Amino acid sequence: MEALSLPINTLTNSYSTANYISLRATNTYASLSFLQLNPSSTARSLSLKKSVIRVQAESEDYELKQMRDMAAARKRWEALIRDGKVKVLTPREAGYAVQLSNKPLLDVRPSNEHKKAWVKASTWIPIFDVDDKLDFGTIPKNITNFVMGGWWSGMPTLSYDSQFLGKVQEKFPKDSELIVACQKGLRSLAACELLYNAGYTNLFWVQGGFEAAEDEDLIVEGPVPLKFAGIGGVSEFLGWTDQQRAAAAKEGWGYRLVFSARLVGVFLVADALYIGAQQLGRYLQDIRTH
Repeated sequence: MEALSLPINTLTNSYSTANYISLRATNTYASLSFLQLNPSSTARSLSLKKSVIRVQAESEDYELKQMRDMAAARKRWEALIRDGKVKVLTPREAGYAVQLSNKPLLDVRPSNEHKKAWVKASTWIPIFDVDDKLDFGTIPKNITNFVMGGWWSGMPTLSYDSQFLGKVQEKFPKDSELIVACQKGLRSLAACELLYNAGYTNLFWVQGGFEAAEDEDLIVEGPVPLKFAGIGGVSEFLGWTDQQRAAAAKEGWGYRLVFSARLVGVFLVADALYIGAQQLGRYLQDIRTH
Protein backbone atom coordinates (compact mmCIF):
# COMPACT_ATOMS: atom_id res chain seq x y z
CA MET A 1 0.00 0.00 0.00
CA GLU A 2 1.07 3.39 -0.65
CA ALA A 3 1.60 5.76 2.23
CA LEU A 4 0.18 9.14 1.20
CA SER A 5 0.13 12.33 3.24
CA LEU A 6 -1.07 15.75 2.16
CA PRO A 7 -0.37 18.98 4.04
CA ILE A 8 -3.74 19.85 5.49
CA ASN A 9 -3.39 23.61 5.28
CA THR A 10 -3.45 23.35 1.49
CA LEU A 11 -6.87 21.74 1.61
CA THR A 12 -8.94 23.28 4.34
CA ASN A 13 -8.66 25.63 7.25
CA SER A 14 -11.06 23.74 9.45
CA TYR A 15 -8.51 21.08 10.31
CA SER A 16 -5.54 23.29 11.16
CA THR A 17 -4.78 21.38 14.33
CA ALA A 18 -3.50 18.39 12.36
CA ASN A 19 -0.42 18.29 10.20
CA TYR A 20 -1.37 15.82 7.51
CA ILE A 21 -4.30 14.21 5.77
CA SER A 22 -3.71 10.55 5.06
CA LEU A 23 -4.78 9.31 1.66
CA ARG A 24 -3.64 5.72 2.09
CA ALA A 25 -6.22 3.08 2.81
CA THR A 26 -5.25 1.11 5.90
CA ASN A 27 -5.24 -2.66 6.18
CA THR A 28 -4.37 -5.48 8.50
CA TYR A 29 -0.64 -5.32 7.83
CA ALA A 30 -0.21 -2.69 10.53
CA SER A 31 1.99 -4.58 12.95
CA LEU A 32 5.76 -4.44 12.67
CA SER A 33 6.14 -7.01 15.39
CA PHE A 34 8.02 -9.33 13.07
CA LEU A 35 10.88 -6.84 13.17
CA GLN A 36 11.58 -7.94 16.71
CA LEU A 37 14.73 -9.99 16.60
CA ASN A 38 15.14 -13.46 18.04
CA PRO A 39 16.04 -12.94 21.70
CA SER A 40 17.84 -16.29 21.90
CA SER A 41 21.14 -14.67 20.99
CA THR A 42 22.87 -13.36 24.10
CA ALA A 43 25.04 -11.10 21.98
CA ARG A 44 22.21 -8.67 21.18
CA SER A 45 22.60 -5.35 22.88
CA LEU A 46 19.94 -3.63 24.99
CA SER A 47 20.10 -0.54 22.78
CA LEU A 48 19.18 -2.56 19.70
CA LYS A 49 16.15 -4.02 21.48
CA LYS A 50 15.03 -0.55 22.50
CA SER A 51 15.40 0.65 18.92
CA VAL A 52 13.22 -2.17 17.62
CA ILE A 53 10.53 -1.47 20.23
CA ARG A 54 10.62 2.23 19.39
CA VAL A 55 10.22 1.54 15.64
CA GLN A 56 7.28 -0.77 16.39
CA ALA A 57 5.55 1.81 18.60
CA GLU A 58 6.07 4.59 16.06
CA SER A 59 4.67 2.41 13.29
CA GLU A 60 1.55 1.57 15.31
CA ASP A 61 1.00 5.26 16.10
CA TYR A 62 1.47 6.07 12.42
CA GLU A 63 -1.15 3.51 11.38
CA LEU A 64 -3.67 4.79 13.95
CA LYS A 65 -3.19 8.33 12.67
CA GLN A 66 -3.63 7.09 9.10
CA MET A 67 -6.95 5.49 10.00
CA ARG A 68 -8.29 8.62 11.71
CA ASP A 69 -7.17 10.93 8.93
CA MET A 70 -8.53 8.64 6.24
CA ALA A 71 -11.97 8.56 7.86
CA ALA A 72 -12.03 12.36 8.11
CA ALA A 73 -10.93 12.75 4.49
CA ARG A 74 -13.62 10.40 3.21
CA LYS A 75 -16.32 12.40 4.98
CA ARG A 76 -15.15 15.61 3.31
CA TRP A 77 -14.98 13.98 -0.11
CA GLU A 78 -18.46 12.50 0.24
CA ALA A 79 -19.72 15.97 1.12
CA LEU A 80 -18.16 17.40 -2.05
CA ILE A 81 -20.04 14.87 -4.16
CA ARG A 82 -23.27 15.07 -2.17
CA ASP A 83 -23.39 18.88 -2.33
CA GLY A 84 -22.73 18.90 -6.07
CA LYS A 85 -19.46 20.79 -5.75
CA VAL A 86 -17.79 18.02 -7.76
CA LYS A 87 -19.75 16.23 -10.49
CA VAL A 88 -19.42 12.49 -11.09
CA LEU A 89 -18.64 10.86 -14.44
CA THR A 90 -18.26 7.21 -15.36
CA PRO A 91 -15.13 6.33 -17.37
CA ARG A 92 -17.28 6.00 -20.49
CA GLU A 93 -18.84 9.44 -19.95
CA ALA A 94 -15.37 10.87 -19.42
CA GLY A 95 -14.28 9.29 -22.70
CA TYR A 96 -17.19 10.88 -24.55
CA ALA A 97 -16.42 14.27 -23.02
CA VAL A 98 -12.75 14.07 -24.01
CA GLN A 99 -13.26 12.69 -27.51
CA LEU A 100 -16.42 14.54 -28.59
CA SER A 101 -16.22 17.80 -26.64
CA ASN A 102 -12.45 18.14 -26.21
CA LYS A 103 -12.80 18.53 -22.45
CA PRO A 104 -9.43 18.53 -20.67
CA LEU A 105 -8.59 15.37 -18.71
CA LEU A 106 -6.21 15.84 -15.79
CA ASP A 107 -4.33 12.64 -14.89
CA VAL A 108 -3.06 12.93 -11.30
CA ARG A 109 -1.48 9.46 -11.01
CA PRO A 110 2.13 8.97 -9.90
CA SER A 111 4.84 8.34 -12.48
CA ASN A 112 5.05 4.58 -11.84
CA GLU A 113 1.44 4.22 -13.05
CA HIS A 114 1.41 6.88 -15.77
CA LYS A 115 4.45 5.49 -17.61
CA LYS A 116 2.65 2.18 -18.16
CA ALA A 117 -0.49 3.57 -19.80
CA TRP A 118 -2.18 6.93 -20.27
CA VAL A 119 -5.18 8.46 -22.03
CA LYS A 120 -4.41 10.13 -25.33
CA ALA A 121 -4.44 13.95 -25.15
CA SER A 122 -4.65 13.93 -21.34
CA THR A 123 -2.57 16.24 -19.15
CA TRP A 124 -0.39 14.55 -16.55
CA ILE A 125 0.23 16.45 -13.31
CA PRO A 126 0.69 14.04 -10.35
CA ILE A 127 -0.65 15.12 -6.98
CA PHE A 128 1.55 12.44 -5.41
CA ASP A 129 4.69 10.98 -6.93
CA VAL A 130 7.27 8.35 -6.12
CA ASP A 131 9.46 9.37 -3.18
CA ASP A 132 13.00 8.40 -4.22
CA LYS A 133 14.76 10.22 -1.40
CA LEU A 134 17.09 8.04 0.66
CA ASP A 135 17.50 9.92 3.92
CA PHE A 136 17.03 8.93 7.54
CA GLY A 137 13.61 10.56 7.76
CA THR A 138 12.12 8.40 4.99
CA ILE A 139 13.39 5.04 6.28
CA PRO A 140 10.48 4.38 8.73
CA LYS A 141 7.99 5.46 6.07
CA ASN A 142 9.51 3.12 3.48
CA ILE A 143 9.60 0.21 5.95
CA THR A 144 5.97 0.77 6.89
CA ASN A 145 4.89 0.95 3.25
CA PHE A 146 6.75 -2.28 2.43
CA VAL A 147 5.40 -4.19 5.42
CA MET A 148 1.82 -2.99 4.96
CA GLY A 149 1.50 -4.41 1.45
CA GLY A 150 4.07 -2.68 -0.75
CA TRP A 151 5.96 -5.94 -1.29
CA TRP A 152 2.75 -7.55 -2.57
CA SER A 153 1.19 -4.70 -4.57
CA GLY A 154 4.42 -3.13 -5.81
CA MET A 155 3.22 0.33 -4.79
CA PRO A 156 6.21 2.51 -3.83
CA THR A 157 6.22 5.17 -1.15
CA LEU A 158 4.56 8.32 -2.47
CA SER A 159 4.87 11.92 -1.34
CA TYR A 160 2.72 14.97 -2.00
CA ASP A 161 3.94 17.31 -4.73
CA SER A 162 3.76 20.77 -3.18
CA GLN A 163 3.89 22.29 -6.69
CA PHE A 164 0.79 20.43 -7.89
CA LEU A 165 -1.64 23.32 -7.52
CA GLY A 166 0.72 25.79 -9.14
CA LYS A 167 1.27 23.49 -12.12
CA VAL A 168 -2.48 23.08 -12.62
CA GLN A 169 -3.05 26.83 -12.38
CA GLU A 170 -0.39 27.43 -15.04
CA LYS A 171 -2.12 25.00 -17.39
CA PHE A 172 -5.83 25.57 -16.75
CA PRO A 173 -7.81 28.71 -15.83
CA LYS A 174 -10.14 28.39 -12.85
CA ASP A 175 -13.27 28.46 -15.00
CA SER A 176 -12.17 25.37 -16.96
CA GLU A 177 -14.43 22.32 -17.08
CA LEU A 178 -11.79 19.97 -15.75
CA ILE A 179 -12.10 16.17 -15.63
CA VAL A 180 -9.89 14.71 -12.90
CA ALA A 181 -8.89 11.05 -12.83
CA CYS A 182 -6.45 8.61 -11.24
CA GLN A 183 -6.11 4.83 -11.23
CA LYS A 184 -8.77 3.94 -8.63
CA GLY A 185 -10.47 7.24 -7.83
CA LEU A 186 -8.97 8.03 -4.42
CA ARG A 187 -6.16 10.43 -5.27
CA SER A 188 -8.31 12.20 -7.85
CA LEU A 189 -10.88 12.95 -5.13
CA ALA A 190 -8.13 14.47 -3.02
CA ALA A 191 -7.09 16.53 -6.04
CA CYS A 192 -10.69 17.69 -6.56
CA GLU A 193 -10.88 18.89 -2.97
CA LEU A 194 -7.63 20.78 -3.34
CA LEU A 195 -8.69 22.35 -6.64
CA TYR A 196 -12.15 23.28 -5.40
CA ASN A 197 -10.70 25.07 -2.39
CA ALA A 198 -8.37 26.91 -4.79
CA GLY A 199 -11.30 28.28 -6.80
CA TYR A 200 -12.01 25.64 -9.46
CA THR A 201 -15.79 25.19 -9.60
CA ASN A 202 -16.31 23.12 -12.77
CA LEU A 203 -14.76 19.86 -11.62
CA PHE A 204 -15.68 16.36 -12.77
CA TRP A 205 -14.46 13.25 -10.97
CA VAL A 206 -14.08 9.91 -12.79
CA GLN A 207 -15.74 7.41 -10.47
CA GLY A 208 -13.67 4.26 -9.94
CA GLY A 209 -10.75 5.73 -11.85
CA PHE A 210 -9.12 4.24 -14.92
CA GLU A 211 -9.33 0.80 -13.35
CA ALA A 212 -13.10 0.88 -13.88
CA ALA A 213 -12.78 1.75 -17.58
CA GLU A 214 -13.42 -0.75 -20.35
CA ASP A 215 -11.14 -0.97 -23.36
CA GLU A 216 -13.53 0.97 -25.59
CA ASP A 217 -14.20 3.80 -23.13
CA LEU A 218 -10.97 5.75 -23.63
CA ILE A 219 -8.27 6.06 -26.27
CA VAL A 220 -5.22 4.68 -24.49
CA GLU A 221 -1.50 4.84 -25.23
CA GLY A 222 1.36 3.01 -23.53
CA PRO A 223 2.86 -0.48 -23.24
CA VAL A 224 0.12 -2.10 -21.09
CA PRO A 225 -3.68 -1.90 -20.85
CA LEU A 226 -4.95 0.98 -18.73
CA LYS A 227 -6.44 -1.41 -16.16
CA PHE A 228 -3.00 -2.94 -15.59
CA ALA A 229 -1.19 0.33 -14.90
CA GLY A 230 -1.80 0.15 -11.15
CA ILE A 231 -0.61 -3.40 -10.45
CA GLY A 232 2.87 -4.59 -9.56
CA GLY A 233 4.98 -6.46 -7.04
CA VAL A 234 4.62 -10.13 -6.21
CA SER A 235 0.89 -10.12 -6.95
CA GLU A 236 1.49 -9.07 -10.56
CA PHE A 237 4.35 -11.54 -11.01
CA LEU A 238 2.13 -14.43 -9.91
CA GLY A 239 -0.96 -13.17 -11.74
CA TRP A 240 -2.98 -12.84 -8.53
CA THR A 241 -4.65 -9.50 -9.21
CA ASP A 242 -8.29 -8.94 -10.11
CA GLN A 243 -7.28 -7.48 -13.46
CA GLN A 244 -5.16 -10.50 -14.38
CA ARG A 245 -7.81 -12.97 -13.26
CA ALA A 246 -10.36 -11.20 -15.46
CA ALA A 247 -7.92 -11.31 -18.38
CA ALA A 248 -7.26 -15.01 -17.76
CA ALA A 249 -10.99 -15.73 -17.96
CA LYS A 250 -11.01 -14.19 -21.44
CA GLU A 251 -7.67 -15.45 -22.75
CA GLY A 252 -7.95 -19.04 -21.57
CA TRP A 253 -5.40 -21.58 -20.38
CA GLY A 254 -2.49 -20.22 -22.36
CA TYR A 255 -2.54 -17.03 -20.32
CA ARG A 256 -2.92 -18.91 -17.03
CA LEU A 257 -0.10 -21.32 -17.84
CA VAL A 258 2.48 -18.53 -17.75
CA PHE A 259 1.63 -17.59 -14.18
CA SER A 260 1.25 -21.21 -13.10
CA ALA A 261 4.80 -21.82 -14.30
CA ARG A 262 6.00 -18.81 -12.33
CA LEU A 263 4.32 -20.11 -9.17
CA VAL A 264 6.00 -23.49 -9.61
CA GLY A 265 9.30 -21.70 -10.11
CA VAL A 266 8.84 -19.78 -6.87
CA PHE A 267 8.28 -23.02 -4.95
CA LEU A 268 11.34 -24.61 -6.54
CA VAL A 269 13.52 -21.64 -5.66
CA ALA A 270 12.18 -21.61 -2.10
CA ASP A 271 12.94 -25.32 -1.72
CA ALA A 272 16.43 -24.85 -3.13
CA LEU A 273 17.13 -22.01 -0.71
CA TYR A 274 15.82 -24.04 2.22
CA ILE A 275 17.97 -27.05 1.34
CA GLY A 276 20.97 -24.80 0.73
CA ALA A 277 20.52 -23.14 4.12
CA GLN A 278 20.38 -26.54 5.81
CA GLN A 279 23.55 -27.67 4.08
CA LEU A 280 25.32 -24.45 4.98
CA GLY A 281 24.28 -24.84 8.61
CA ARG A 282 25.68 -28.35 8.73
CA TYR A 283 28.90 -27.21 7.10
CA LEU A 284 29.36 -24.40 9.63
CA GLN A 285 28.58 -26.80 12.47
CA ASP A 286 31.25 -29.19 11.22
CA ILE A 287 33.78 -26.36 11.10
CA ARG A 288 33.01 -25.41 14.70
CA THR A 289 33.33 -28.98 15.96
CA HIS A 290 36.73 -29.31 14.33
